[in-house]
Amino acid sequence: MANCVTHYSFLIIFATLVSIFAFTKATKNGFTIDLIHRDSPDSPFYDPFLSYTARMRNSFHRSLNRSHSFYTLSSAVVASNNGEYLMKLSLGTPPVHILAVADTGSDLTWTQCLPCKKCFKQPTNIFNPKNSSTYKPLPCSSKMCHAEFSTFCIRPKRTCGYQVRYGDDSYSVGDLATETIRFGSSRYKKVSLKNTVIGCGHSNAGTFSGDKESGIVGLGGGKFSLISQMGNSIEGKFSYCLTPFIQQHNSSFPKSKIHFGKNAVVFGDKVVTTPIVQKFPSTYYFLTLKGVSVGKKRLDFRGVAFSYGKGNIIIDSGTVLTLFSPEIYAKIEAMVKGQIKLPTIADPSGSLSLCYKSFSIEKIPIITMHFVGGDLVLGPFNTFIATSEGSFCFAFAASYGGQIYGNIAQTNFMVGYDLDRKSVSFKATDCSKKLH
Repeated sequence: MANCVTHYSFLIIFATLVSIFAFTKATKNGFTIDLIHRDSPDSPFYDPFLSYTARMRNSFHRSLNRSHSFYTLSSAVVASNNGEYLMKLSLGTPPVHILAVADTGSDLTWTQCLPCKKCFKQPTNIFNPKNSSTYKPLPCSSKMCHAEFSTFCIRPKRTCGYQVRYGDDSYSVGDLATETIRFGSSRYKKVSLKNTVIGCGHSNAGTFSGDKESGIVGLGGGKFSLISQMGNSIEGKFSYCLTPFIQQHNSSFPKSKIHFGKNAVVFGDKVVTTPIVQKFPSTYYFLTLKGVSVGKKRLDFRGVAFSYGKGNIIIDSGTVLTLFSPEIYAKIEAMVKGQIKLPTIADPSGSLSLCYKSFSIEKIPIITMHFVGGDLVLGPFNTFIATSEGSFCFAFAASYGGQIYGNIAQTNFMVGYDLDRKSVSFKATDCSKKLH
């Protein structure tokens, strides 16, 4: 799910001028929230009758569709409303429970609101701002009534409206307002974020998955994102630890987690830190990848057209596969084939280019991502994935939609974002274990 709001992703929360936290024990030490994978038994998207291969195929298709939106956006269009992880939260006073897509490719946090001009079905009651004592429309004079997505003044009320359009032609139109958001922390009962700028959508349509989610939580880098609005209260830091893909389909395994504030600090030995490159749109987290090694053989991007330069890859939690330009991908695939001297097979999911019959992980070559600032060594399950009981496929792919560092490559890493220092850090971690 990603958002460059006058446009993309699965959407939901808000602003850079001091959002006021209700300071509980949780916020002083940071706090942690469960991330629900969309294909896990805990998700409303879960279909017990869908085969593992079909789930893989669907997730790969979502990745490729999402990638095409990232690099073809106008200032008024956001990448996509598809995302892989959901968050539970509540909105308003008294609180109304919401399930929303958590999206590092989106800024604005929004939910559907009454009165509805056009709304999709959702699993919970639609939020009615008239019933909330903490809901306040944002005046046109507010500095927050200006964004990289479309905002406008609603007359004669002189309040601020918004329009977010996604790359798949989905959209949300409504009012900007400040409201209280509450999270159920993993360690503490409640964490409240007051005076947060949100979107209250009265006209919402497109490919939203009716009967399942209510909106989007924006975790991008722009001023409307939840991260930017929490600001100093979380010291500009958040991180997540994603459990391996196969575990996310079993409710007995621990859930992936997202951490905020002091809980989010990535520290210790073997941490790899790379700068975030400031580019338009500010929503996305652009990193610089200098090259990729397969075993001892290295591909340096400086020798490949259109693939080198600052900010040449986006890190995204909502894209499953790691995607490269066709020219880069062809060279990496050839390097992998050269290391795995076994016959290839067609992918049962019909999505990936390089597949083998199931084999021992010892045969998978070590793949290293050479970021500015350090070299990140990936594990075998960051680079290959089972697409059926009898196949194992390379989890990288070619895309004309731009280069994206996807979430399979991020599993079993603590991935920390520091917006104050403008950096992303990685540390190999067993994400199934309790970390905080």
